[in-house]
Amino acid sequence: MRNLPRFVLVLRSAVWSVAAVALTAVSAFGQVPPSTWARLHTQRTPWARAACVMVYDPVSQKIVMFGGFGRSQYFDDTWTFDGTNWKRIRTTVQPAARAAASAAYDATLKQVVLFGGYNGQYLNDTWMWNGATSSWTQASPTHQPVPETLAMLFPDPISGRVDQFGGYDGMFYQLTTWRWRDGDWHKLSPLQFPSARAAAVFGTDPVLKQTVMFGGLADVNPVNTWTYDGHTWTQQFPSTQPSERLFTGTVYDPRFGGVVTFGGFAGIDVNDTWLWNGTDWSQLAPQQSPPPRESMGMAFDELHQQTVVFGGLEGFNLLNGTWVLQTQ
Repeated sequence: MRNLPRFVLVLRSAVWSVAAVALTAVSAFGQVPPSTWARLHTQRTPWARAACVMVYDPVSQKIVMFGGFGRSQYFDDTWTFDGTNWKRIRTTVQPAARAAASAAYDATLKQVVLFGGYNGQYLNDTWMWNGATSSWTQASPTHQPVPETLAMLFPDPISGRVDQFGGYDGMFYQLTTWRWRDGDWHKLSPLQFPSARAAAVFGTDPVLKQTVMFGGLADVNPVNTWTYDGHTWTQQFPSTQPSERLFTGTVYDPRFGGVVTFGGFAGIDVNDTWLWNGTDWSQLAPQQSPPPRESMGMAFDELHQQTVVFGGLEGFNLLNGTWVLQTQ
């Protein structure tokens, strides 16, 4: 237990305060393809870790992974996954070692944006990953969010730029919405917005042009679903919701026509898979699932049309397996 970063232990214990009001339900809607999770046996594999970032980079057509924490260290290594194997990318410069950073692909810049995280202190630096040159560059914005971890970073559903909501700065949960544009962070002023939170379920559906956010950790009950249309946030009232959770993996998966979320910490580590179709949640029923876990990396591989999960934390055990969600 003492090898885990202190902020993970603090946030884990805090989730019990909201778990009692969680909603658990299962419903089915529409036609979704049968599915199963399958473990891949790769030639190389990164070291076991949790709280890394994983993002699909359309430029290189590979998933890029950075950072996380291991048994006794924070990582500053960069890996790519080509659908079959992992490869470590050695760069001349890279972000400082950290865990629980936030990252998303910016379609206007054709680069991955990485922000913040934790490595014994809360961070608010911004870095760009260029998949064409396999290199990191640190940005120098004039404005930026406070040093924080576990913020929700996502592609804006309209512009494709990178937006951010929430986070945790060691004392307070955040509720500001930001946008990365022209080399700077711009604070937005939506008419409505969710209560402050960190580590929520979140993902952008580019077809519906909608970002969904659920749960997370907060001082105010976060067991609610919100959507963002690029201009303002709107609370939704679906008939079904997952149980309260944080530290999940979430992606848009076009094979299911919506945002897919897996696992997380809900008082205990879980391994259920859920789908948001734009108006409601439903629990998927894959034939096989990975063991329960939280704080894993997860990204959708557009080239190979598969959702990929790596690593994570099961109880106090760090994991290093690679799993893919397959349709049948």
